Amino acid sequence: MEFDYVIVGGGSAGATLASRLSEDPNVSVCLLEAGGDGKSAFVRVPSLVIGAVHGGRLTNLNWGFETVPQPGLNGRTGYQPRGKGLGGSSAINAMIYIRGNPRDYDNWAELGCDGWGWDDVLPYFKKAEGNMRGEDDLHGADGPLHVSDLPTPYAINEDFIEACEAVQIHRTRDFNGTQLQGAGPYQVTQFHNERRGQRCSAAAAYLHPNMDRASLHVITHAHGQKVVIEEGRAKAVQYWQGGELKTVSARAEVILCAGAFQSPQLLMTSGIGPAKELKALGIDVNVDQPNVGQNLQDHVDVTLCYKANRSDVLGISFQSAWRSIRDIATYRRRGHGLWSSNIAESGAFFSVESDPDWPDTQLHFAVACIMDHGRKFLPGHGISVHVCNLRPESTGSVSVASADTRDAPVIDPRFLDSDDDLRRLKAGVKKTQEIMKAAPINKAIVKELTFGDITDDASMEHTIRQSADTIYHPVGTCRMGSDEGAVLDTRLRLRGVEGLRVVDASVMPKLISGNTNAPTIMIAEKAAEMIKADARA
Repeated sequence: MEFDYVIVGGGSAGATLASRLSEDPNVSVCLLEAGGDGKSAFVRVPSLVIGAVHGGRLTNLNWGFETVPQPGLNGRTGYQPRGKGLGGSSAINAMIYIRGNPRDYDNWAELGCDGWGWDDVLPYFKKAEGNMRGEDDLHGADGPLHVSDLPTPYAINEDFIEACEAVQIHRTRDFNGTQLQGAGPYQVTQFHNERRGQRCSAAAAYLHPNMDRASLHVITHAHGQKVVIEEGRAKAVQYWQGGELKTVSARAEVILCAGAFQSPQLLMTSGIGPAKELKALGIDVNVDQPNVGQNLQDHVDVTLCYKANRSDVLGISFQSAWRSIRDIATYRRRGHGLWSSNIAESGAFFSVESDPDWPDTQLHFAVACIMDHGRKFLPGHGISVHVCNLRPESTGSVSVASADTRDAPVIDPRFLDSDDDLRRLKAGVKKTQEIMKAAPINKAIVKELTFGDITDDASMEHTIRQSADTIYHPVGTCRMGSDEGAVLDTRLRLRGVEGLRVVDASVMPKLISGNTNAPTIMIAEKAAEMIKADARA
């Protein structure tokens, strides 16, 4: 079992990278993935996303991690769903295609990440993108990742967008166009060919069509345990499969694509991390790098739930049950109807404190009352709005509980540790309440459930802390940079070990202003080109 490249993790970055590197028939690529093949109906059918995020034995698509108790959330333990299987979190997310703001990437460059400014990364966004609207200066049409308009969005989205306009948030057709701010429908990573209405995960886009390549070897149900390092170079990867510890060797490079939680965990179980902590767990230290697992950033989010007087939204009722049954045939035939919905169908970007052209708040408008990550349901019909502070100041960490990666990583985001984060989130909630009181969306609302009649700041802050949690965008735990404290250099190579890179959301020095899936795929596209160039050199 020896290959040129061994990639650990078949999620958004790993699937992209394995596909791009194996385009060369003269190289060999081995991809290790702890989960399954990523072809479940819970992956392919968009509206089943709630079941996938919920996790459990029914889907087995989700690691279902939890945080340590969070003081900023009134001592609660947060839920951290992450995708398990080919496609990773792109197989269980809401499919929203957002790149963020150009200033996010120019900020990376200013922080010392040369080659990662907006003009540098835009070509890789375009290379990945197959947008049904066609190609222009900002969009690609021929990439493997299908980007689509929802086939049959719910009518109530228009009411939400008009209400945003009523409070001076202008309408936009394209959040990935010339400006991020505004309100409008989200584009989603769904197929727009004969598979219209199905999720286009990173695995469906990059891996599944290329599984017969002689240069690509994919091993599923293979849980990475450690990188074997000899004489300062990554030589192999040990992984668990069926309770047995196996090894696969790498002639050129080992590349970790296990995500913001499990890439640092793998580095630490491989002896790369804070020496004192590793020694206490009996792990031999290869590189004393105290910043492995640090700089964890995530978008904290609070959901405003509303009881609705309309039956043309999702809910628990006879009407919803009948519509679900009726739409099965429509979905199977044309990819339309209820089953094609990503639930969070539209949204808005605006600023409560920052420059208007660099929004600091994002809304996801959902055509159902989504409470506690879909683990609680409201009888009857409802709608909800997720309010997210896009540039949090609070940072946390990931560490390890043991030398065995089958034990969950220790996740401490330190949500709302900063008073500034709470202030901005509270301002975002108030602006959202203003939107939902505006016509025409106000006509659909019977009652606000999250905050009810709360008007004083102290009670609102308590309720935010009692209900806020992740919107699933953890990044930063293997930060790239040009400074000595950075875990990686700007070509994503690990400092202190030859032949070892990290390619996933953990490399981001700062969290971007929006959903992180498209940026993670962009990072892998850019990394593939860098790896090929380094091999030629």
